Amino acid sequence: MTKHRMHITRYTDYSLRVLIYLAVNNEKLATINDIATSYDISKNHLMKIVQQLNLKGYVLAIRGKNGGIKLNRPPNDINIGELVRAFEDETKLVECFGTTNQCVITPSCQLKGIFAKALESFYETLDEYHLDDLIGHKHAPALNELLAVKVL
Repeated sequence: MTKHRMHITRYTDYSLRVLIYLAVNNEKLATINDIATSYDISKNHLMKIVQQLNLKGYVLAIRGKNGGIKLNRPPNDINIGELVRAFEDETKLVECFGTTNQCVITPSCQLKGIFAKALESFYETLDEYHLDDLIGHKHAPALNELLAVKVL
């Protein structure tokens, strides 16, 4: 049996990870370094993501010596479908979705409509979930432990 996967970009994946980290560590400000260390991912890449999350109103970035980042909305107010739509470029699914379409069969091809319908089903499923659902209260302690910054 073959497994089929829908892929999201690493950018969207990391955006979700940042939000999960902030939701689990809700009581305190976090730093990009804390998050990068917890997930073992690039601090530079996370800086760009946090900047976008801040611009889109998902996080609040506080500058200064005692600064950091925190969620700008409650976890139950952050819809996963909305976030994925905000960060994914839907034109990448198939060439004919883009503005630079060079496919010669586009006028007669049904692929675009089929993929558009499948993509909408994907987003409708994601629309059913919020950040709160990803951390679940019974899973929060385990997530907190897994994301704990390792002290050397």
